[in-house]
Amino acid sequence: MTQTTAAPAQKQVGIAYVLWFFFGALGVHKFYLGKIGMGIAYIFTVGFLGIGLLIDLFTLPKQVRAANGVA
Repeated sequence: MTQTTAAPAQKQVGIAYVLWFFFGALGVHKFYLGKIGMGIAYIFTVGFLGIGLLIDLFTLPKQVRAANGVA
């Protein structure tokens, strides 16, 4: 008997940007990428007063690659 394991679903940059745009201040894009602690921090600080959101605007593709395990 052999066991097969399904590959984890790959995160997508487009979905991450949509979540960032509509729910960024609540950190939903961070939860999507598996960064639970940062997501909670975004909730309590409203995206680090918007500075974190601005940084994420430019670094989100790199964050998605890291979440997918691609260097």
